[in-house]
Amino acid sequence: MSGIKFGSINTGLPPNIVDQLMEAERLPIKTMEGNKAKIDAKSKLVDELQTKISDIRKGLGELANSRGFSDIKLTSGDANAISGTVDPNKYEPGNWNIEVVSLAEKASAVSNGFPDKDKTKIGTGYFRFKTPDGDKDVYVTKSQNTLEGAVKAINAAGVGVKASIINDRKDPDAPFKLVMSSETTGQDKAIEYPRIYMLDGDQDIFFDKEVPAKNGVVKIDGFEFEIADNVLKDAIPGVSLDLKQANPGKAININVKEDLEAVSGKIKTFVDSVNGVLTFLQTQNKLDKNTDTSKTLGGDSIIRNVEQKFRNLIQSPQMGVKGSVKTLSQLGVSFNRQGTLDFDQKKFNAALNTNPRDVAQFFVGDGYNTGMVASVKREINQLLNPSMGAVANKSKNLKGQSDSIDQRIAQKERQLEKKEQTLRDKFSRLEETMSKIKSQGGAVGAMGGGGGLMGVS
Repeated sequence: MSGIKFGSINTGLPPNIVDQLMEAERLPIKTMEGNKAKIDAKSKLVDELQTKISDIRKGLGELANSRGFSDIKLTSGDANAISGTVDPNKYEPGNWNIEVVSLAEKASAVSNGFPDKDKTKIGTGYFRFKTPDGDKDVYVTKSQNTLEGAVKAINAAGVGVKASIINDRKDPDAPFKLVMSSETTGQDKAIEYPRIYMLDGDQDIFFDKEVPAKNGVVKIDGFEFEIADNVLKDAIPGVSLDLKQANPGKAININVKEDLEAVSGKIKTFVDSVNGVLTFLQTQNKLDKNTDTSKTLGGDSIIRNVEQKFRNLIQSPQMGVKGSVKTLSQLGVSFNRQGTLDFDQKKFNAALNTNPRDVAQFFVGDGYNTGMVASVKREINQLLNPSMGAVANKSKNLKGQSDSIDQRIAQKERQLEKKEQTLRDKFSRLEETMSKIKSQGGAVGAMGGGGGLMGVS
């Protein structure tokens, strides 16, 4: 606090006497600030531990999501001809040979040519389509009676047909033609192209060529089938195939199996995130003659608590899961001499190839209570639970201690502010008093000197 400076002229005291006194009074605050800095450093470390544990939980969704241990790979011998997707809950691993003899086709038609698409009138009236749901009419009004207007009316009608205009340069005098295609393939949902009723047009419109809807033909492992759609579903369990090209006489191999690279990559990510926690704990617990434990978590019970939970989690068998896989060590995950985890990818892939169902069961369990993923989630939730979790409580306790010191410092600062003001007031009065005394002494001295002169004759 700035204020009056006291000189040594009247009191003989140092000019910064109050500052010196207050500096001594503030020593307890400096001690509290030092303690707070150490607590805040530990709090930051606990927050870092919480983050590393949370990172494990984030990765569990990738390891086994709501659809299960679901990394299934479909490989096509010719992806340009056949591609596909797999439902991981329904698939069966295996190989199939698919021959696309012919693709399913849409019913389509093309009209006679017109010199333009937006000037020549085709007349007013309607197109009548014969559909599996009965006859459907598309009306062309006076404002729509060009090829372009007819396209807009047909596409807006929702009759299962899409229309467009093509510029056919084979006939330069009348290149513009109306093209219609049904939205579905196969004979079951075929649409017969319309009878046309138009009046007062500049030129008659009629369909010059038509292509009927056709079923496709495929052979699956040598057996021939007709199909209405070029998306082949459930011919292979849990697989949907997109048939893109017909290749009569050419069988394309479709292979469905666990995607080893993707699954093992997720296991490695899980192992790496657990190692992140274990390495952090080891670093905090490392003690030597130069270690300042006031700035680390070394020796803190939270270190032993978390480390023990993760060791038990990794080493203990998973109870309640079906199948032969019970421990992570069977899948190539085990502790090394440094106290972190090693991941033997070859061992994991071998187990996954040999018995994918048991590996999946080990991780997924029943999806709620059993399985490795459920066990990890349960332990992490117990550690990080805001009400009772050991790590969460440690964080709250440290932050509480820091806040308490802040309050004590603020209280002490208010006390010292009042004390400083009191001291300045006292020294100010002392300065005034000493100044008056000196003034009075000077006056007395002057009087005494004057009286001596008067007494001399």
